[in-house]
Amino acid sequence: MKWLQWLGLPAGIAILIGLVVHNGAHDVLRVIGTAGPMLLWLVPFHALPLLLDAHAWRLLLDKRAPLSFLWWTATVREAVNRLLPVVGVGGELVGIRLARWKVRNASEVTASVIVEVFVTIAVQYAFSALGVVLIVAATGAGGSLRTIATIALALVLTAPLPVLAVLLVRRGGVFHAIERWAAKLLGADNPLMLGIDGKQLDADLDALMSRTGLMFRAFFWQLAGYMLGAFETWWALALLGHPVTVGDALAIEAITQAVRHAAFMVPAGLGVQEVAVVLLAQLFGVSQDVAFSLALVKRMREVVFGVLALLSWQAAEIVRTRRTMRHGAQAAAQTADALPAAASASARAPTPKRDSQHDQVH
Repeated sequence: MKWLQWLGLPAGIAILIGLVVHNGAHDVLRVIGTAGPMLLWLVPFHALPLLLDAHAWRLLLDKRAPLSFLWWTATVREAVNRLLPVVGVGGELVGIRLARWKVRNASEVTASVIVEVFVTIAVQYAFSALGVVLIVAATGAGGSLRTIATIALALVLTAPLPVLAVLLVRRGGVFHAIERWAAKLLGADNPLMLGIDGKQLDADLDALMSRTGLMFRAFFWQLAGYMLGAFETWWALALLGHPVTVGDALAIEAITQAVRHAAFMVPAGLGVQEVAVVLLAQLFGVSQDVAFSLALVKRMREVVFGVLALLSWQAAEIVRTRRTMRHGAQAAAQTADALPAAASASARAPTPKRDSQHDQVH
């Protein structure tokens, strides 16, 4: 998958440069300048949709971790997936690592993240379908028929893939089979195999996914987070001088998310996300320079928020590492102090007298 990223990155950069040249940097900067510093409020606002998403994850973990901690972990997961070249899964691996700081059971944490990914896929399909309906309702089928048909066809054609993945997981034994295959390939003593229990993970996944009510609650909390996230588009366009309805903003956000996830091979969706925003915003009467300004504002918010999250993650790792080293040094010092004391006590202990009669008998 790495070669897809190396191909996707220059393609995304070329698309972005082409958009800047086509729309004119001067006009775009002028539009953004009309909004001014008020656009910075979009950065802290993004914390609210992620809070709803973190709550859905907390439900899957049976509330065994604080919401504030899972919210912070969600910001790091999103930043890793959106700003680093990890093909959209690195954030989940980082999330598992961080969640284990609070929940020690690795199998249960991993199961919660896997199930959350399935829930997120279902939410994305539902959100995208809502976007298609809103586009039809707002613009009709006239000028946007080809766009609507393309999006709907893509949703229909790709839907069997996540359904198949869920069926394979529910069938049971998938991760246990992967564990056995990896053990044969790498060897059971390989460090990568330590701490892996595929059979237990399969059992935890089955137990979690069999709780239908819990799945629906997590689904609706995540969907609420996606819909709240669309308020960013509505607010940004209002600040840029071209307000739209809430339904229009939902449609733009929904289809942009669908296009971005479909173009996973392009790191950070660079260029692809901008094209989607520009084309979709124009369907609702937004001028080209304002539409591209919106795309850049969303990208700038993403970078600022993501960089702050990544910096906080690195700071937390440094603090945790130093604390671990300090505790290790203290334990070693206590052990070193205890050894001379034990030796001194042993030296002071009286030597037992030998029984001369017993020695004579023997």
